[in-house]
Amino acid sequence: MTEHNIKIYGTKTCVYCDSLKEYLDERGIEYKYIDVGEDQEKARHIIKKSGQSGVPVSEIDDEVIIGFDKVKIDKLLEIKD
Repeated sequence: MTEHNIKIYGTKTCVYCDSLKEYLDERGIEYKYIDVGEDQEKARHIIKKSGQSGVPVSEIDDEVIIGFDKVKIDKLLEIKD
């Protein structure tokens, strides 16, 4: 599998954020998690970049993914179940 630069922007209370992290963890995929509830600068950054204030928002390399979009994530990470 190719290495990717993955960032997940989420909050402690976001069920979809937890599901996304669990999905990647189960596949041994490394990512950086940013809690936008704790880091307002990162929150402003991802809102500006994505146009969204909801979470999760992920960055995979240069692609921004809104929500837990499994189909798009699988395609970008070349995951085949």
